[in-house]
Amino acid sequence: MTAVNVAEGKLILEVEGWDKLWSLRSRLEIPLEHVAGVYSDPEIARGVWHGLRIGGTSVPGVITAGTFYQHGEWIFWDVHHPENTIVFDLHDEHYKKLVVEVADPAETIGRIQSALGQGR
Repeated sequence: MTAVNVAEGKLILEVEGWDKLWSLRSRLEIPLEHVAGVYSDPEIARGVWHGLRIGGTSVPGVITAGTFYQHGEWIFWDVHHPENTIVFDLHDEHYKKLVVEVADPAETIGRIQSALGQGR
């Protein structure tokens, strides 16, 4: 699971627990102005193929975590339970998307959309 926060004009994702090992990442920081949008999309995580795994872990139906390359784009994943998946679309960043599991998708999306509205 990933904790998502906003501080000092940045989107901060903290990879929690063992997922740090599985994803080979512990933290991502993205300037808010590089976040094009955030939305819930459980279906993206239910698929079997998430791209070419460059670094991380992929066990279909169990976990997708780490850096993947799909359709010419870099995507960061940290998902165990698809129903709690949110997606960040990015621009001017290495990753084109961040696909992560959070404890409360609706609350997290609302909080981030509010921060994006204030920051623009």
